[in-house]
Amino acid sequence: MSVTCTMEFAVEGCPHKAKKALDGKDGIQSVSIESGSNSLVVLSNLSSTQVNSIIETSGQRGVLMGYGGLTGKPNLGAAVALMDVGLDSRLKGVVRFVQVDDSTCVVDGTLDGLLPGKYGVYLHEFGDISAGCNSCGDILGKSLNKPVGEIGEITSTAGRAEFRVTNNNFKVWDIIGRSCVLHDQTQSTDNRLLCGIVARSAGLFQNTKRICACDGVPVWDERDKPVAGPSRKSKI
Repeated sequence: MSVTCTMEFAVEGCPHKAKKALDGKDGIQSVSIESGSNSLVVLSNLSSTQVNSIIETSGQRGVLMGYGGLTGKPNLGAAVALMDVGLDSRLKGVVRFVQVDDSTCVVDGTLDGLLPGKYGVYLHEFGDISAGCNSCGDILGKSLNKPVGEIGEITSTAGRAEFRVTNNNFKVWDIIGRSCVLHDQTQSTDNRLLCGIVARSAGLFQNTKRICACDGVPVWDERDKPVAGPSRKSKI
């Protein structure tokens, strides 16, 4: 399932260099420069992190400004969970959700600081992190024996896990305000390692911000902060 993302660049000419880096790469279907702007529109079946990693091999730096289904189609909804609550401050990550059609949600995530092994990513009932991940409630749908909240199993290598899956169990508009939780699959008990609240995010061409609401700094300064964790909250 292909997803479109928009990347914006601070310097004129950067999109052309970034486009050259992306053209022909496996998983990239199309790359175009948005007319009258410093933005790229990328259609791919890669995660947004993977797209940005390819761009950075060209020496360019971009900011993800929107995420959605195919261009020309209505924006059906997008959401993001910053995963920065847990027992180990070294664990951090971000999970993005985009509704690409009436029945399909694409989930795209990057999680850092993990030991090698298998982990499970789930949606939980409540967006309550007042007592850490233990106050997030049960896995969504578990009480009804319906695995609505099961996103999937992921594998960590070299401290990082990247994943991109399609899911027909839930819709983006039904999970806003709930929580996304990472479980240690090697444990037989309910071992919750990391979590974050699912919040609404910008779809394609919907993000015109120049100041990050969460940090109060320009998006280009915010770009240099980690996606989650204590360092994100520090002053630049």
